[in-house]
Amino acid sequence: MRTLASTLETIETEVFGADVVVGAVLVAGASAPKLVSRAMLKQMKRGAVLVDVSIDQGGCFATSKPTTHANPTFEVDGIIHYCVANMPGCVPVTSAQALNNATLPFVLKLADKGLAALERDPHLAAGLNVRAGRITHPAAAASLGFDGSPVVVAE
Repeated sequence: MRTLASTLETIETEVFGADVVVGAVLVAGASAPKLVSRAMLKQMKRGAVLVDVSIDQGGCFATSKPTTHANPTFEVDGIIHYCVANMPGCVPVTSAQALNNATLPFVLKLADKGLAALERDPHLAAGLNVRAGRITHPAAAASLGFDGSPVVVAE
């Protein structure tokens, strides 16, 4: 196992020699940046596979487009793309249990403390996207052409 800095040069070097590339980029509330360009794709090994986990946020490969579990792949320039939107949907019970386990502590904080939970937990406050009809998350607001309002928790 090795860790590399995420730079254009590193991405190019690794992508050109890869058999499989898994793109998993998340910019909270915003579209995923395109990390593999169409020009880079042309220099990859024929038959290589791109798996775009970021497809629900627009995809991180320039050639990505959403696919389904029924028709999961397509080919561009000899490169196989797997861009299934909602990948966990193929294991709905397991993915629902995992999501419930991950979110339950936050739901319990909100249920117990109400909006005061946002004042006590900056991570919980950072996850607030909409409040009182206003978009509060700056990246979500920008992606929709709005100005984000700061979180105001006092009532």
